[in-house]
Amino acid sequence: MSDLRKVSIDGKVIEVPGAMTLIQACETAGIEIPRFCYHERLTIAGNCRMCLVEVVGGPPKPAASCAMQVKDLRPGPEGAPPQVKTNSPMVKKAREGVMEFLLINHPLDCPICDQGGECDLQDQAMAYGVDFSRFREPKRATEDLDLGPLVETHMTRCISCTRCVRFTTEVAGISQMGQTGRGEDAEITSYLGQTLDSNLQGNIIDLCPVGALVSKPYAFNARPWELTKTETIDVMDALGSSIRVDTKGRKVMRILPRNHDGTNEEWLSDKARFVWDGLSRQRLDTPYIRENGKLRRAEWPEALAAAAAAMKGRKIVGLVGDLAPTEAAFALKQLIEGQGGVVECRTDGAKLPSGNRSAYVGTAKVEDLDTAKHIMLIGTNPAVEAPVLNARIRKAWLAGANVGHVGAPADLTYDAQHVGTGRKALSDLLGHDFGAVLDEPSVVVVGQGALTGADGEAVLAHAMELANRTESKLLVLHSAASRVGAMDVGATHEGGVEAALDGAEVIYNMGADEIALPSGAFVIYQGSHGDRGAHRADLILPAAAWVEEQGLFVNTEGRPQLALRAGFAPGQAKENWAILRALSAELDAVQPWNSLAQLRQKLVEAHPHLARIDEVAENEWQPLELGSLDESLGDFESIVAEHYLTNPVARASELMGELAGKARARRQQKIAAE
Repeated sequence: MSDLRKVSIDGKVIEVPGAMTLIQACETAGIEIPRFCYHERLTIAGNCRMCLVEVVGGPPKPAASCAMQVKDLRPGPEGAPPQVKTNSPMVKKAREGVMEFLLINHPLDCPICDQGGECDLQDQAMAYGVDFSRFREPKRATEDLDLGPLVETHMTRCISCTRCVRFTTEVAGISQMGQTGRGEDAEITSYLGQTLDSNLQGNIIDLCPVGALVSKPYAFNARPWELTKTETIDVMDALGSSIRVDTKGRKVMRILPRNHDGTNEEWLSDKARFVWDGLSRQRLDTPYIRENGKLRRAEWPEALAAAAAAMKGRKIVGLVGDLAPTEAAFALKQLIEGQGGVVECRTDGAKLPSGNRSAYVGTAKVEDLDTAKHIMLIGTNPAVEAPVLNARIRKAWLAGANVGHVGAPADLTYDAQHVGTGRKALSDLLGHDFGAVLDEPSVVVVGQGALTGADGEAVLAHAMELANRTESKLLVLHSAASRVGAMDVGATHEGGVEAALDGAEVIYNMGADEIALPSGAFVIYQGSHGDRGAHRADLILPAAAWVEEQGLFVNTEGRPQLALRAGFAPGQAKENWAILRALSAELDAVQPWNSLAQLRQKLVEAHPHLARIDEVAENEWQPLELGSLDESLGDFESIVAEHYLTNPVARASELMGELAGKARARRQQKIAAE
């Protein structure tokens, strides 16, 4: 980088890009600057003034380090690097003054505030606050806002940092929040008292540096120092967002995002953040056997013996559900194929070709969206299929990227050129003369909604050809967290799920609740919740949910990630791999592993790329043969109809049900002219 400037910070000379702000330069030098309004992923507001530093040779007053760039500094005498001081008496006095102003109207709510123990204001008041106040006037009070069922507000605590306003406007793409008034009358409010309409609104809870915005479902449930924290992976969509699960005893109390620049940056969708109440409801905690049309409780030995008796000598099909870890998919494949059966993971009917990773994963990383100048969305609505990924596309759009969309019209939170709704638009795109191919980075994103029709493979071939002609990268956007991992281990059957289920006598259903199973077959259901799959089952084997067992998940870009256990399954429920290992012994076909570590060893031997945790493997480009598109099949629809109710955990959550109801009501609302 040519525009490098030297700057002396507290006597330490460092070289940084001239466009860098002083607060970033100080962080580069290893010096932490206190801040409330500044956030590295939001625009600069410069309104809290906590980050004041002294610029030697500059005006005789402290400068806001978040709003001043290194290139704005004047060099010292004889061309010496400009000097910045972060701990001088002037800086200390200025920060103490700012803290005193901030605390003028802030109520002493710490003992009952949910932010207590992880509050920026508490931490910085310890460093810069004083134990008395010169303020004698009545404190300002404001009314609390109703932002909906997720975010609870205590606006008297607000310090007007405007982080929530900037996040909702810039990242989430909604315009309900803003600031009105001036001076003492300034307050954060929502337009006409509206609730927030976004799948990302929960992030303002993390962004709020005080207790003005807190989690409504988590309110008064626990203190941060009581919680056991486990770093793991989210499975509510296929992005594989990094999360932290906080438990108290055996109960999950909350889910928070972790920073991961490759996937979710530091954001998290509301579904992933608030689905935790579904983990304790409608759980399967003991085996069940159906007798005379009714399910009765059973013990594990009896249930496993009944499963083995049902499976022996019959045509078996194994189905891999959307939340199953890769090890369980691998173990199920070994078990079922060992009995002469077949296994299938594409339960939504997507025509993904097995064995061709460039076709079912693609060649793009999620990060490539940040720098893309052209993005084409085909048969997908990322705003509901992967809201955090959608925020990345919005970020690219704000930076000047052109976004095209083939599919049903949708509110994507950014302007996209609507090319058409279905197959005709896709074939017209291919017929377009691109002239010189795009020399700017571009990405083609294909959703599962485009691939579930009878001509799904032809649609995928056309998308790959479009990527090829425009020298774009391809990203296949999955909706199921387990899909790529199950495809990697070969849990597929030629002809797809319809061919697999044709004539099946026994169906071993491992958490596939979104599929209608044929009548007449004996169904063994292995899963965590009493959902659709359990209702249809003749035999139920209770399994752990994803936060209750260790597991490997491969995200939509092909990145293997480890989900770690945060708690234990209820009652007699067991880990998925352990159930399959015990059942194999009953079938006299003992699988060659007695622990998860041994199973992983066999898995990695068969599929070495799964050992490279958190690395995106490069996939060799293998274009598909261009088949003909069936234009009579209609428009591309998003694979996700009800964003908040896509899996058993979400359907068991009361909060997700409420959110789904509110979303439905908003869609049906008529405007005045109608």
